[in-house]
Amino acid sequence: MARVSDRLPVFPWDRLEPYKAAAAAHPDGVVDLSVGTPVDPVPAVVRRALTEAADSPGYPLTYGTAALREAIAAWFTRRLSAAVAPADVLPLIGSKELVGLLPLLLDLREGDQVAYPALAYPTYEIGALTARAEPVTYDDPVTDLDPSRVRLLWLNTPSNPTGRTLGAAELRRIVEWAREHGVLVVSDECYVELGWETEPVSVLHPEVCGAGHQGLIAVHSLSKRSNFAGYRGAFLAGDPAVVKELLAVRKHLGLIVPAPVQNAMIAALGDQAHVDEQRERYARRRAALRTAFEGAGFRIEHSEASLYLWATRGEPCWDTVGDLAEHGILVAPGEFYGPGGREFVRIAFTATDERVAAAVARLG
Repeated sequence: MARVSDRLPVFPWDRLEPYKAAAAAHPDGVVDLSVGTPVDPVPAVVRRALTEAADSPGYPLTYGTAALREAIAAWFTRRLSAAVAPADVLPLIGSKELVGLLPLLLDLREGDQVAYPALAYPTYEIGALTARAEPVTYDDPVTDLDPSRVRLLWLNTPSNPTGRTLGAAELRRIVEWAREHGVLVVSDECYVELGWETEPVSVLHPEVCGAGHQGLIAVHSLSKRSNFAGYRGAFLAGDPAVVKELLAVRKHLGLIVPAPVQNAMIAALGDQAHVDEQRERYARRRAALRTAFEGAGFRIEHSEASLYLWATRGEPCWDTVGDLAEHGILVAPGEFYGPGGREFVRIAFTATDERVAAAVARLG
């Protein structure tokens, strides 16, 4: 019997294990800058909300509570200036689940294409392969893609791994092209509240899409802005017909966010103070690491948003990874994200202040 795993590449992070072991052998321990996982405490307001809903013996709704949908819609209006109806949102069990399953949920098949940026989060490709669709990459979707074959167009702004951010005019150009050809646009905006040298814009902003959201879905996560990764809470919003279809299929599959997590999501979306506090932490770490890596001969490209520095010193990425591992610093090889990353590494600034200071000292 054919196995789904046979269609998939080797899990990229498994290839990093020898370098992780080498970095861990450093006398002062490893500084792990390879994975953008939160390390700071879950905000107290979020933990309280989770605990208050701990006695939840019944099945929650795939659609989420009305209170959660209203909180998501209010956040879109307040933070992104995008008017979203509570009926047109859907909670998710973390955003990676949606990225990996979306082509399957949309009934994409052999011959259908799923397009995503040439430098991108690997799960866009995995989602296409799982559904037997064809993964294709682009530098510019308007000029690089055949709209007669593309069923699903992924945007990622701010980008993982590069931090590159698309402005409203560029997004509007892509949306107009996609609507003209009937291509569904799904914008992965998980880092939208982490702009450093720019103010990221949602694909659902009226300057991008006009008065309606037809043909558009925006995907958001609480993992980064609220240290919520362990809770697995995310959401999408956009085209009412697409949301309705995804809800119908997800009901049958039992894809449901646990009730205590839904309550915690409401608290996280309603409190901006913890987000501002976390942004300040990341800004300090970003500045310290950028200065240290540039001082060590690296060039930083893009990186105007997100939780990463996209860095190179003009050599194969695995050489850079190996050299830094000898200094006890672990980074992600750019090759994980596409051929264009072969001379780059991705540096996460999600380590603790103490570990960031250790990396700075070793680079110095």
